[in-house]
Amino acid sequence: MPKVLVVCGATASGKTSLAVACAKKLNTEVISADSMLVYRGMDIGTAKPTSEEMQGVPHHLIDVVSPKESFSVSDYEKKALPIVEDLLLKGKVPVICGGTGFYLNSLLYKSQFGNAGANASVREKYEAILMEKGKSFLHSLLYEVDKESAEKLHENDTKRVIRALEIYETTGKAKSEQQDERIPRFDFVAVSIAYPRDLLYERINRRVDIMYENGLKEEVRSLLLSGVSLSNQSMQGIGYKEVAEGLENGYSDEEIKELIKKNTRNYAKRQITFFKRMENHVCLAPQDATAERVLDLL
Repeated sequence: MPKVLVVCGATASGKTSLAVACAKKLNTEVISADSMLVYRGMDIGTAKPTSEEMQGVPHHLIDVVSPKESFSVSDYEKKALPIVEDLLLKGKVPVICGGTGFYLNSLLYKSQFGNAGANASVREKYEAILMEKGKSFLHSLLYEVDKESAEKLHENDTKRVIRALEIYETTGKAKSEQQDERIPRFDFVAVSIAYPRDLLYERINRRVDIMYENGLKEEVRSLLLSGVSLSNQSMQGIGYKEVAEGLENGYSDEEIKELIKKNTRNYAKRQITFFKRMENHVCLAPQDATAERVLDLL
């Protein structure tokens, strides 16, 4: 099977610099797997890599959508998968870099949810409901019959919401009660940089302070003035939501920063848990996280 390199792990662990170093040695390109880097104009709070940090390595799936638009896992898969496949056709090793686990899984695996066959008429029915009554109503229908799946799926991911409803209506059993089958698309190696928890938290806290110094509050103000609101998916990202709510409720800068730090640390814990379960995953100590060491794994 074709080989793919994945650089994943917790936020603020140094994924970007390692991915760039590996891509330069492989003479290849980086595909971002970060659910916030897709948004244009959201640079400071996402720690979006600068042109200097990219070091001339082409990066994909960055700045591809307006912050006023929704962007689902299926949207990501449609845009990113052809790039991965094109690089493989050219004989290159794609480097996928990011901490959004569902984005990574959408590229690495074909999913056959619930082992239930497709039912065009049922799917068309729910697509018509989506058009008539909207994604929130559609998501509420799933919540009524399959709470567990509904809690895992964002209402914007309408393709998978409809698929879960289709499975329930076709089989009479919730998707969450059935075995999902994941079929690997590629032979891949995944690496992450495993900082001791206290050092990772120090890096997170320092990054938030730097973001604030670099103008995170002003960036959020500018987005709000441009018509982006808290109801937009993009503004639910850590950093943006806390600043927007802080501005609305009169929080001090220190209160906002502490809230961002706490929420980021909690997110990092969830990422670490997610990636520990990942197949073909190697954790490297910071001193061992070099391009040479990673390429030895391929």
